[in-house]
Amino acid sequence: MTFHPPVAIVAKAGDAGKYKVGLPAWNMLLRGFMAGAYIAMGGALATVCSTGIAASDAALRYGTASAGFAQLITGAVFPVGLIIIVLTGAELFTGDAMLAPMAAFIHKISWAQVLNLWVWVYIGNLIGSIVYAYIMAYGPFSSWDAAGAVTVTAFGTRAIAIAGAKVSYVSMAAQWSCFVKAIACNWLVNLAVLLGICADDLIGKFFGIWFPIMAFVSSGFEHSIANMYFIPAGILTQGFITDPAKINAGLTWVTMWTNNVIVVTIGNIIGGLFFVGIIYWVAFRKEIAALK
Repeated sequence: MTFHPPVAIVAKAGDAGKYKVGLPAWNMLLRGFMAGAYIAMGGALATVCSTGIAASDAALRYGTASAGFAQLITGAVFPVGLIIIVLTGAELFTGDAMLAPMAAFIHKISWAQVLNLWVWVYIGNLIGSIVYAYIMAYGPFSSWDAAGAVTVTAFGTRAIAIAGAKVSYVSMAAQWSCFVKAIACNWLVNLAVLLGICADDLIGKFFGIWFPIMAFVSSGFEHSIANMYFIPAGILTQGFITDPAKINAGLTWVTMWTNNVIVVTIGNIIGGLFFVGIIYWVAFRKEIAALK
C-alpha cells in the first residue's frame, strides 16, 4: 500500500486545487451537479438505514444506548458519497474550500479564480442535491396506491424528522451551535480529502475517506451540501401530508437557508480554509518550497 508523506500530500492538494480552478465554468457546474447527487445518495442511504433505530428525544436526553447506535449506523453508511466523489473526479464545494485556497498559497493563483470555482460548484451541488431529493421523495419516501393517493412511508417520516431538526436552529445560541458544528464538520471532511490523496490504491483511499466522514456524521456535525439534500427531501416529502397537525410549519424553503444552510456554509468554509488549508500550508510551506 503506497503512502505519501505529509509534505507530499499538501503539495498534491495544491496541485489538485490548481487543476480545479482551471476548469471551464460549465464543467465546474456539471461536476458539481454530480457531487451534489452523490452526497445526497449517502444522505438517502443514511436516512433509510437509520429508520426504526433512530433515537427518540427521550433516548437523546437520558443517554440510552439507542442514541449512539443510531448515529453510528448513520455515519457508517453516509461516506459512500465522498468516496464516489474522490474516486470519480466530481467537485464538492466543501472539499474545494480547502483545495482551491491551497492552490492559491502554493501556486499563487488568484483568489478570483478560487471564488469562481466555489460559486459554480456550489450551484452545481445545490442542483444535484435537490434533484436527488425529488427522486427520494417520490420514490422510497412515499407510497402510491392504484387511485393515485399517496402516503408517507416510514423512511419518509424519518426524512421529515431529520429535515425538521436541521431547521431548528432559531435562537442566536442555536445558530452559534450550528456554526461550530459546521466548522468541525469541514475540518473532518478535508482531513478525509487529504487522507484520500495520501493513498494511491483503492483500499487505502476508501478507509482514508471513510473514517473521518463517519466521525463527522456520527458526531452530529453540519455539512452544507448534505443539508441541501436532507432539508429539501423533508420539505418535498412533507408536501404529501394532508393533516395540518402533522405538518412542521417551520420546515420551509426559507428556513432551509435562514436557519441552516447560510450559517453552515460559512462555518464549512472556515473549517476547510483555516483549520486545514492555512494550518497545513503554514506547517509545511518550507518543505513544499524545497520540493520545487
